[in-house]
Amino acid sequence: MRTFEEMYNYVKDLPPKTIAVAQAADEDVLEAIKEAHERGIVKAILVGDKEKIERIASSILMPLKEHEIIDTKNNLEACREAVKIVSEGKADILMKGLVQTAEILRVVLDKEIGLRTGRTLSHVAVFESPYNRLILLTDAAMNIAPDLKVKIDIILNAVDVARQIGIDAPRVAVLGAVETVNPDMQATLDAAILSKMSERGQIKGAIIDGPLALDNALSVEAARHKGIISPVAGNADILLVPDIEAGNMLYKAITYIAERRIAGIIMGAKRPIVLTSRADSSEAKFNSIMLASLASNV
Repeated sequence: MRTFEEMYNYVKDLPPKTIAVAQAADEDVLEAIKEAHERGIVKAILVGDKEKIERIASSILMPLKEHEIIDTKNNLEACREAVKIVSEGKADILMKGLVQTAEILRVVLDKEIGLRTGRTLSHVAVFESPYNRLILLTDAAMNIAPDLKVKIDIILNAVDVARQIGIDAPRVAVLGAVETVNPDMQATLDAAILSKMSERGQIKGAIIDGPLALDNALSVEAARHKGIISPVAGNADILLVPDIEAGNMLYKAITYIAERRIAGIIMGAKRPIVLTSRADSSEAKFNSIMLASLASNV
């Protein structure tokens, strides 16, 4: 898949998934659900204040007869109910509505009703690129300063998503400020270790190399100019950033400077989680629902 349009052309022929929304009384969220339902991707279980949900739905001309509403006023109760629905297999996808990220994640990690798998939760973004392919970016929203062990989980989560968009053996570029190992730069040391682990088959399902600077991870010409010989350089499918600051700034640059279409989901739980920012466009929310629909097949 090279574009979100190609992704939609694939997803629309799949059976629609069920998405549980925690505190669904939010216009942007309901707009995204409305579009995803009209285009045959999902049906929803809307958890939250029923009166508010119905009022917002009416204002955006969203029919509710094919969706279920579970009436609850309290944020914690809404999160617990939505997570429980997903945990019990009654929904395929969890989505954050009008609640704080920390509130819903606290319930996701609850040992009794949560969605733990033992793997680290991480954010996986997918964006359209000028290189005629979809590229994945991770982790721009969850893990602040991941160590080597966490980075392995982050890679595995991204690989799961890559496979669902048609990349069977994704190339992972472990990003740094430079493309050489520097003992004073931990990101380059981690990159070298991850590369060797991949080479020895300790991390399966992907081709990993690094450290690579962003230019030579994406551009064949830049890699050739710097004399880098690598199966990943210039052809990266997944960009693994060293920390949340780098990831968040790159995500925002892709969105606001490059103006590329983008989607983002949380992986590593039993089911994918659509956890978008209120600043994300309705298109980004729709794309994220579409991506979660694909990722729910993992």
